[in-house]
Amino acid sequence: MKVNILCIGDIVGRGGRHVLSQKLVELVKTHSIDCVIANAENAAGGSGITPQIYDKRCKYGVNLITLGDHAYRKKDIIPTLETADNIVRPANMSTQAAGKDFAVYETAKGVKVGVVALIGRVFMKPADCPYAKIDAILGKLNHEADIVVVDMHAEATSEKVAMGYHLDGRVSCVFGTHTHVMTADERILARGTGYITDVGMTGAHDSVLGRKAESVLKSFRTQMPFPFEIATGDVRISGIIVTVDSHSKMAERIERVQVAEEGSDDIGYDSDDGKPDHPTGF
Repeated sequence: MKVNILCIGDIVGRGGRHVLSQKLVELVKTHSIDCVIANAENAAGGSGITPQIYDKRCKYGVNLITLGDHAYRKKDIIPTLETADNIVRPANMSTQAAGKDFAVYETAKGVKVGVVALIGRVFMKPADCPYAKIDAILGKLNHEADIVVVDMHAEATSEKVAMGYHLDGRVSCVFGTHTHVMTADERILARGTGYITDVGMTGAHDSVLGRKAESVLKSFRTQMPFPFEIATGDVRISGIIVTVDSHSKMAERIERVQVAEEGSDDIGYDSDDGKPDHPTGF
């Protein structure tokens, strides 16, 4: 059986949330998507996620949510991380960290899709070994899911590529997040795992990684702290669609996809985070 999985890159701020609310249903219908996986660690004001935003992403059609280094930026999400069965923080954080190592979604076809988020260690905060952690998880997850997808949330492209090779033939897909710029290296690796170094960003692309260019330039040029305001121009959904054979558990097709939102500068975005979109830093 063929299963189409849509993996969406980092949702950034109100623009990213809004385009998802307006375009996801159409995207799912057009491409006969069976499961939607989205990284939402930047959904609330550009950093973190709130329970309200989590609830709305689920209502809009996101089936599984992954997070990264900003998983706990909004502390009120912690109870959700402990109780919800479709949202995961990076599995190679401390064993004492709130949240789950993996999540499983059963599609309408009866095929179960499991997702794991991992975080890199190069140019990132300290974390446990992602390779050892995923090896330990797969022993259990392979009994609970027919298809396994891994979100490798890392700064260094070398770590993402290495994880692709480490998991080739052992999971259905490895997609990278965190750097917000879509790469053009989508492919099926030698043993059948779909791979891309970064699926890009769901948010304003007339920006520096989702922030207004003038704010970022001011900080870079002066080396002084300035609020990095969330941009609003050229809002798009970015991601990949992977077709997986549920019997072999391997990818048969992988393609990049972007959906643009017209007139995004003039849209009155929802403010379900209750806070302004201008964090300092990425």
